[in-house]
Amino acid sequence: MTYTDEFKRLFIDQYMLGKTPREIFEAAGFDVSIIGMTRVEQCADRWKKAYERDGIIGLSDSRKGASGRPLKRELTPDEVIAKQEAKIKLLESQIKLLKKFAKNERRLVLDKYNLSTNHRFELIQEAVNQGYGRMTRYFCELLEMPRSCYYRYLKAADIRLK
Repeated sequence: MTYTDEFKRLFIDQYMLGKTPREIFEAAGFDVSIIGMTRVEQCADRWKKAYERDGIIGLSDSRKGASGRPLKRELTPDEVIAKQEAKIKLLESQIKLLKKFAKNERRLVLDKYNLSTNHRFELIQEAVNQGYGRMTRYFCELLEMPRSCYYRYLKAADIRLK
């Protein structure tokens, strides 16, 4: 079974927002009972590793360009330009995401020694709410807070409001 590059990018975006692989596949219209949960998990693992290793470019179907057969025709100048423009847009979006993440990370590091425990937990929760849900462990380590305490803090949110 082959998935489009667009679906793989959508999968990674949704996964980074905290959705499970099953939710992403079902939202895209796939019937997980037919595909099989094992295949869904294997795809998720393979795409996550490729994304961590090579970024969004690692998600592209490598069989298209490396099939061993040369192109039957040369690309036209317009096709070359379109291909390069698409690559530039992709790289620009990756840079934008990394800048946003780096800004939040620097802010957390600079503030961690001047903050109360509750405020540290609020910062972690704010980062998680901004779409970095899969990085809770990292933020807890960054602010030198035990992850178990963060989850206890979340559980006790209703009690604090009373």
